[in-house]
Amino acid sequence: MKGNCRIIAGVSFVSDLIPAVASNSVDSDTIFANNEMSLRDIEIYGFDYDYTLAFYSSHLHTLIFNIAREILISNHRYPEDLRKYEYIPNFAVRGLHYDVQKGLLMKIDAFHYIQLGTVYRGLHPVSDDEVIALYEGSHVPLEIMSDFYGKSSQGHTMKQFMDIFSLPEMTLLSCVNDFFMTHNIDYEPVHLYKDVKEAIRDVHIKGAMYRTVEADIEKYICYGEQSHAVLKKLSELGKKMFLITNSPFDFVDKGMTYIVGKDWRDLFDVVIVHADKPGFFNDRRKPFRRVTDKGTLLWDRIHRLEKGKIYKQVNYHNIGSKVLYFGDHIYSDLADLTLKHGWRTGAIIPELREEIKIMNTEQYIHMMAWLQALTGLIEQMQVHRDPVSQAVVEEWIREREAMRSQTKDIFNSQFGSLFRTYHNPTYFSRRLSRFADIYMASISCLLNYDLQHTFFPRRTPLQHESPFGPEHSPAGGAVSLQLDWTHSN
Repeated sequence: MKGNCRIIAGVSFVSDLIPAVASNSVDSDTIFANNEMSLRDIEIYGFDYDYTLAFYSSHLHTLIFNIAREILISNHRYPEDLRKYEYIPNFAVRGLHYDVQKGLLMKIDAFHYIQLGTVYRGLHPVSDDEVIALYEGSHVPLEIMSDFYGKSSQGHTMKQFMDIFSLPEMTLLSCVNDFFMTHNIDYEPVHLYKDVKEAIRDVHIKGAMYRTVEADIEKYICYGEQSHAVLKKLSELGKKMFLITNSPFDFVDKGMTYIVGKDWRDLFDVVIVHADKPGFFNDRRKPFRRVTDKGTLLWDRIHRLEKGKIYKQVNYHNIGSKVLYFGDHIYSDLADLTLKHGWRTGAIIPELREEIKIMNTEQYIHMMAWLQALTGLIEQMQVHRDPVSQAVVEEWIREREAMRSQTKDIFNSQFGSLFRTYHNPTYFSRRLSRFADIYMASISCLLNYDLQHTFFPRRTPLQHESPFGPEHSPAGGAVSLQLDWTHSN
């Protein structure tokens, strides 16, 4: 009887809470804070170019995939039948790890645990039993994780894909793996990884992607009216601005002319192309090089940076302090600035808009309300050792496991959310919270704040702390639950 009372109380509790939660939806234009930061302290604003000022249509990833696939066939002598594979837009998510030696793509949480059900060999999932056998559990030891910048180097067998440009690379890796397995071709996963990596690099280095985008700007670049508005707002308020990008000048010039206009360089005090981030932020030896409007490198000695000029191979030491820099790559754009140089950082996470949209749906709110309540009921009922109570708990555990998979599939049926592995943050989230003072879906979110605004992170209680605000108050009655309304998948 007591067990039934607890169940009824739990259901009632969730029903009462759903309307309150539904009315408290998240605004996707919000700037979210990991660290307290005031804009009044910022004198200089810096920007990356790709996926920070310039946003691209879905056509770009298809283009990168197709060019790299052709490079594999023509330069690396891969089978012609690879052309049958097309880019799959919703296959991968950012932040995944790839085991170079085993040829497995997977999602790993902040504690180095693989999220079972998100491990893929080629285009097909790997069973939980096989994953556990391969890794002797689901934990990935530190010594085989990717290095600091997410690369597989110096004995690290994992590569982490943190760049938005890496989505077609992950998909191509999976497609090529799938081709060899489907055709029973014996292959070495390490060589396959290196060939795909080189093909993707050539897409950028040899300029095929740049030339195609420049020839059809409207197809590939989403018009950046709001990016222009942000730059104009900062300029009118007397803020200094700079642009640091790894992309070449011609590519940036065409894109910024489309987004802002021919006079876009007038908005920036310093423009640096071919920056070679993250090395740019650490190498003091590189001298200034000036670039002409035609992309030619000049050899004259540079004593100071001039507004309107284009530079290459300079280093961060010449820019200043009290800087807020925005970029989309957690490692290349933000990590060194936070850890070594004391700049403030803002991460641009375009995926936020879609994830927040999903989180605000009635379906998701209902699922999360019951999932969290179910977790609380299991936590409380597990102390009762009688057979009836234990049978109920076991049934709840099975239901909870099924629901956790459902909440994953809402975001991405293969890998779930960019930010969560069930209850834990992803490895991506861990890096985001460490290296970004603030994060947002796009640079346009700045338009919602004045330049005196202070961003405060939420004071969420630690596990051993008592909750303070009403949103953290434990529920009354027979069921005492502390709900975390962040998404769990």
